[in-house]
Amino acid sequence: GFGGGFAGSCGPGGDLLLSGNEKVTMQNLNDRLASYLDKVRRLEEENAQLEHHIREWYRKQAPSVSKDYSSYYQTIEQLQNQIISATVDNNRMILDIDNSKMTADDFRMKYENELVIRQTVEADINGLRNILDGLTTTRSSLESELESLKDELIALKRNHEEEMRQLQSQTGGDVSVEVNAAPGEDLTKTLNDLRNEYEEIIARNRKEVEQWYEVKIQEVNQQVTSSSQDIQTSSHQLTELRREMQNLEIELQAQLSTKSSLENSLAETESRYGRMLQQIQGQINCVEEELASIRCEVESQSQEYKMLLGIKMRLEQEIQQYRALLQ
Repeated sequence: GFGGGFAGSCGPGGDLLLSGNEKVTMQNLNDRLASYLDKVRRLEEENAQLEHHIREWYRKQAPSVSKDYSSYYQTIEQLQNQIISATVDNNRMILDIDNSKMTADDFRMKYENELVIRQTVEADINGLRNILDGLTTTRSSLESELESLKDELIALKRNHEEEMRQLQSQTGGDVSVEVNAAPGEDLTKTLNDLRNEYEEIIARNRKEVEQWYEVKIQEVNQQVTSSSQDIQTSSHQLTELRREMQNLEIELQAQLSTKSSLENSLAETESRYGRMLQQIQGQINCVEEELASIRCEVESQSQEYKMLLGIKMRLEQEIQQYRALLQ
């Protein structure tokens, strides 16, 4: 009967649905029901013995002409059966109330756990927003540094060209230095695409999680208000809730995976920009070395020019002296 239904729910198939604590609780309920049924059987036996004693007493105390009490016995038996039935129904009702309370407490715990998980997911989303903000700030900083380096490189080129023009005008020679900038990369477009992709992922995940939680909260509230349903319905709802918890764990793992992917992408972006800055710094160092070499050559040519000019002046003086002597 009733105990058999509990035992069936805890069979090989039920082990997949109930945890260890729940199986212990169901076993305790089965034990209580068995105790109640044993108590009913003991009451029946005591009533039968009492009835037997009453009959014996009436038989001994009755006069020679005994009365027919069979109708009273039948009434007493009916009343006893009603008492036994009422006792069993009362015990079953108490058991149902205990089961309903246990189910309501279990649903309340599940709701609290889901609420904690929701808060955790929201915290992860906020963390992803902070990461995105940090990535945006880093991008802006790198863009500013890149623009500054470009401006500095342009200024160095202009200064170099101006010095070369001055040297050409002084020496009459041709000196040309070419600085080839490394092919650039459309960093702004890459960062914008990355930011848009992350924003779409975060917005979509947040919307799905909020919708899922709103639906789940409504379902849990309805389940709590209808906690007086029978054991089969409660078991089915518990199975569905566990399946939903598994889905939520999968979604949480997906969120953690997305977070890890964003962190890896951020690290790769920072590493790539670091390498690009190193390349630009290397180009700037090369240009500075070339400018220093050009300055050294200009100073050397200037000294040679001064030396040649002095020699020319001395030769002109000697020529004038020779001319004077010849005259």
